[in-house]
Parts: sequence; structure tokens; C-alpha cells
Amino acid sequence: MTVRVFIDGAAGTTGLEIRERLADRGDLTLVRLSEADRKSVRARREALNEADLVILCLPDEAAREAVAMVENPAVRIIDASTAHRTAPGWIFGFPELEPGQADRIATARRVSNPGCYATGFLALVRPLVRASVIPPDFPLTANAVSGYSGGGKPMIEEFENRASPRYVETVVRTYGLTLAHKHAPEMQKHAGLTHPPLFAPSVGRFYRGMIVEVPLQLWALPGRPDVAVLHDALAEHYRGCPLVEVAKLEDGIVMQTLDAEMLKLTNGMKLFVFGNDKHHQARLIAVLDNLGKGASGAAVQNLNLMLGLPETTGLI
Repeated sequence: MTVRVFIDGAAGTTGLEIRERLADRGDLTLVRLSEADRKSVRARREALNEADLVILCLPDEAAREAVAMVENPAVRIIDASTAHRTAPGWIFGFPELEPGQADRIATARRVSNPGCYATGFLALVRPLVRASVIPPDFPLTANAVSGYSGGGKPMIEEFENRASPRYVETVVRTYGLTLAHKHAPEMQKHAGLTHPPLFAPSVGRFYRGMIVEVPLQLWALPGRPDVAVLHDALAEHYRGCPLVEVAKLEDGIVMQTLDAEMLKLTNGMKLFVFGNDKHHQARLIAVLDNLGKGASGAAVQNLNLMLGLPETTGLI
């Protein structure tokens, strides 16, 4: 008997990507609604309660409403919205983040998918906080640039549809200027920080891909660690992780540039440590596909764990 999976919000960017990754899986049956039924509360409620596992690809408030509709205690939920990423009772769906996190996801009834920016930031920072290389109260900055698909259909229209009144010629634009980006709370909580990081996101004229950077003044850290200490801590933490790779320290010495589209159309993430020990400075950089490990790929990885399957099933 196959597992019944219902993607609520399957017509959105993330939902379409998840459906594409699951379409050929013989171990799953995708519950599909007609165009009319997708707008029917009754039909959605039935689908939400008859599925074995539900993936929510909805705006935050709609995701909360969908969770409230689930009355069947056997239904398990993965929420790809921001709504439950810091909520009590929800397991944060980043398997590589903490020792034992994959096991917690595997047995969870409610799993919240991380945000794309948060995935890169947490991958770089959390192991260093746990290893006491970065103190929890250290002032951190995160700079990032994402492909415009991260903004969903409205932003895709802005960048692609020349006939639209929303169309823009922008090459790169920064945003989140009020320092209240929706990913900041999960960055702070799941990194174990006393204060939220100063987060400076941007969007560029490319469809998918992402760079997330955390610059560090090493002279301001306890013990003035050198670049190798940072690299060794990350390499040790992610040893054996099939979807997260830490580049060799030598790569950080010889590379001159880094491409945000380097891992597009993949489900993995690559971490780099660049630095200058003479100046006691470092640049920690994560590269990922914002629709892969940053969204849909992560949801499928969590689904696999919840179903007792190898986490890379259908991803590699």
C-alpha cells in the first residue's frame, strides 16, 4: 500500500517543485484536487484528513488555517511556510543542524521546513556556536542574494513578464530595509543566539540559486581563532552528510569568485570558508538552490525521514 501525500498549495512555486520531485515515486500516491476543488474548503478539508502526510505550500495565515482543519490525529504535516518555524510542538526540519535532529524529524507529527536564507545561515553558524567558537551573544551579520523565484509568482512576474505593469528592469535590489525579515526569528532561535543577526537580503536577475554569507572579524572572537579552526569545526559537523558538503580549505585559498547559481537544480548545499589570517578576518559562505535544499528538496528530505526511507530518496 502506497503512502497518500497531499500537497496543499501545489500550484505555487514550491508546491510545483515538490510535486515534480515526487511524481515518479512508486511508493507514493499524490492526492490531486481539480481547479474548482482547490478553492473548496470542503474538498481541501477532506484531502487534508484523508492523506497520510500533508505538505503545506501556502502563505502563513492559510497554513495555520489548514493545520486547524486537520482533525485526523494520524495525519502528519510538513509546513513549508514561515508560520510554525519557531512554534512550540513543531520540529524544525533541518536534519543536519543538530545531533539527533534527523531522528526527531523521523518520529515527528509536525515538521516545519526552514526558510532558504535561514538554511544557509544556520548551516554556517549553528555548528560554530555549539563548538563555542562563536559566543551566543556575538553580533552577527548575514548578507545574501537569491534568485527571484524565491519571491514566488508575484516576483517571477516582476522579473519575467514584460507585458506586466509590475515588470522591472532591476539587476540586483536589496530589501528587508526595516530589519524585520521573516527569516530572522528562526535564524536567531535555531542558531542559539541571544540577539537576531543583522540580516541584509538581496534579490538578483537570475531565476534560482543563492549565496548566504556571514563575515567574521576573527580578532573579536574569544581566543582569536584562525580560519582553519572554523573550517575544521564545520567539516567535522557535516562529515558523512550526503546533502551538505564543506569545501576543502584549499579551495578557499585558490578560488577568486563564487557563483550563486553553482548548485541550481540540485538538492544539496556547499559551505566555504574564506579568510585572511593576517587580518584576522573570515567570510563564511553557503551556496544552495533556494528551490532545492532551500525549499522543495528540503521538504522531500523531511518526507523521506518521516516515512522511514533513506533521506536522499528521489533527491540524488
